[in-house]
Amino acid sequence: MKTLRSRPARVFWMPALAMMTLFSVGACGGAVSGSQNGDAGPPRSGGNLTFAVGTDAGCLDPQQVGSSDTLYALRQTVDSLTDQDPSSGRIVPWLARSWQVSDDARTFTFQLRPGATFSDGVPVDAAAVKKNFDAIPELGGLAILAQGHLDGYRRAEVIGRHTVRITFDRPNAQFLQATSTAALGLVSPADTARTPQQRCTDGVHGSGPFTVSRYRPSQSLVLKKRATYDWGPTRWAKRGAAYLDTVTFDVVAEPGVRAGSLGSGQVDVIGGIRRQDEVSLRRSGSAVVRRANPGVVLNLGFNNDRPLTRDVRVRQAAQVAVDRKEITAAVFPSGTRPATSVLSRTTPGHVDLTADLDFAPARAKSLLKAAGWREGGDGIRRKGGQRLSLTVVSFSTAGAQRTALELVQQQLKDVGIELTVRQLQVPQFPETIRAGKYDALWGGDLTRADPDGLRTLYSTRLVNSYRLPDGAGLDSPLDRQAATLDPEKRDGFVSQAQKLIVRQAYVVPIADQETLIGASGQVHGLTIGASGGVQLHDTWKR
Repeated sequence: MKTLRSRPARVFWMPALAMMTLFSVGACGGAVSGSQNGDAGPPRSGGNLTFAVGTDAGCLDPQQVGSSDTLYALRQTVDSLTDQDPSSGRIVPWLARSWQVSDDARTFTFQLRPGATFSDGVPVDAAAVKKNFDAIPELGGLAILAQGHLDGYRRAEVIGRHTVRITFDRPNAQFLQATSTAALGLVSPADTARTPQQRCTDGVHGSGPFTVSRYRPSQSLVLKKRATYDWGPTRWAKRGAAYLDTVTFDVVAEPGVRAGSLGSGQVDVIGGIRRQDEVSLRRSGSAVVRRANPGVVLNLGFNNDRPLTRDVRVRQAAQVAVDRKEITAAVFPSGTRPATSVLSRTTPGHVDLTADLDFAPARAKSLLKAAGWREGGDGIRRKGGQRLSLTVVSFSTAGAQRTALELVQQQLKDVGIELTVRQLQVPQFPETIRAGKYDALWGGDLTRADPDGLRTLYSTRLVNSYRLPDGAGLDSPLDRQAATLDPEKRDGFVSQAQKLIVRQAYVVPIADQETLIGASGQVHGLTIGASGGVQLHDTWKR
């Protein structure tokens, strides 16, 4: 058994993580600093920060939420056993001050720091951790991210008041990094006994530096500082409670309106910046902080249980009919790069599959012809009287993603494939996935600094939104990478999984995603985490 404390996690490839650079106007140490002349003065406590986001997931339980916009807020309400340093990839202490990992990566023993409490006053002790890890698997598919993190979970044991041992029935190399994510953020034991719907509607009691003060679905969410908070990770700059008194998250669907509100001073921070807004924001004195997201790229993912997309030739035709370079150059913020695999370049284990993704419309047409799809008078191909028309579900209202999907529509139409888009709201996601009445899903990106994000999305034993068949051959490399500690061997399994996903065209990779946050000149100390999201404990306003 090895004792670990503030050291690199064994499951990471440090060179890849080092590529995750952070750029900002006036930024220092990975944090937004709105003062471009460096004369911000000492940090100040107090005040409200207004943060405009594009969507609301309609749920106040971070263990059940996968939407980045909602997690910007809920990440502030829950702490995790560990934290991940975004600069180095190190797993560092948070609620756990140290940990031990068995040599076979089946057993993880955490020594908790004393003194932390949930917002209902209950101590964060080993019994509370056990209740969380016993309850999360019961959420099933509602815990879309956490479900994969705890695959193979056997039990949690209380060894002492501040010592808990978590055991899996097979090696779980990704688990230590998973303990740093919001999906495994801890909630009060009382919350673990409530129904999933109660947790979504009424919220949960986390041990984070903020609590939910007021919530109006699809409109706003207000956080309030916990004055007694004093157990943040060692890498946080401020000890004790946060600087800000409150943080208000306003839902503003239109990206142009968000950018205009930041420029006019109506809001302090915005997410989802468009390419055309970058220059104007900087001219107005705002800072733009960006981070290349590790994890699964923006993509069009096919439902393999539908008649048309079950044919690999149709999927492959769609994949090579898309011009990724045109889309990224026209739509996304400067610096965004076309996808070269289903994993982004900044993800450990990424393999460059550019040759498989080259724009080749002539080959697309040849594949469709071989599959029996003939050109129709309106440009859409037909076979046996049926049009080659696919229903695509999108939950994103972000301007760039919407425009990118429109370009994908046009490019596929050029080879005879029609995309019909159903635009749904984020709260409709769970029921839509359960029903499976779609040919493809738009989005599909998952930000996580570990390649196990592939298993979360593409394992047939987990949510399996894409209805991949048992015989797809993916489960073996996905399971083996999750169970392998040796970095080189794990790389091999991750490579095998990527090649299967791309070459079988289960998805059409589009672009490496970036987190872009705009902040006014009054905002300082806002940082982007290793797996996306923001940290507001150290944030203050001048």
